[in-house]
Amino acid sequence: MNKVILIGRLARDPEMRTTASGTSVTRFTLAVTRTFQDQNGERGADFISCVAWRKQAENIAKYCQKGSQVAIEGRIQTGSYDAQDGSKRYTTDIVCDNCTFLGSKNNNDGASNYYQNNTNDSQEDIPTSDISEDPFKDFGEEIALSDDDLPF
Repeated sequence: MNKVILIGRLARDPEMRTTASGTSVTRFTLAVTRTFQDQNGERGADFISCVAWRKQAENIAKYCQKGSQVAIEGRIQTGSYDAQDGSKRYTTDIVCDNCTFLGSKNNNDGASNYYQNNTNDSQEDIPTSDISEDPFKDFGEEIALSDDDLPF
């Protein structure tokens, strides 16, 4: 099985091109923050080459820019080509099957901050709810249903 799921920010503006047959293709680099810290307490990032095709390529080029946060699902694809200097070059790309826009570069709240600030190192900040209080107490009178009232 070849399946990849990544959440990160675009490291540069996406570049859309059109093939000779008229198919849209967009290339972009996704910066994905590592979950562990180095000896200086800093988190590194991996810069992953991604490619999207057709309508999805057009949407990424239209709505995303450097710093936009996205979640992508796709597959790893490797390839090679002969460079102009005669050497053989190898490529590894993520081919996007699905892309979800999560936020712009100016959107600094929400899930990305929660993810960055709450790693496996600290579990005490996870919000919980008190189930000792009835959450449905203000919904009115109790309604009695028989099995004949249910549609299944």
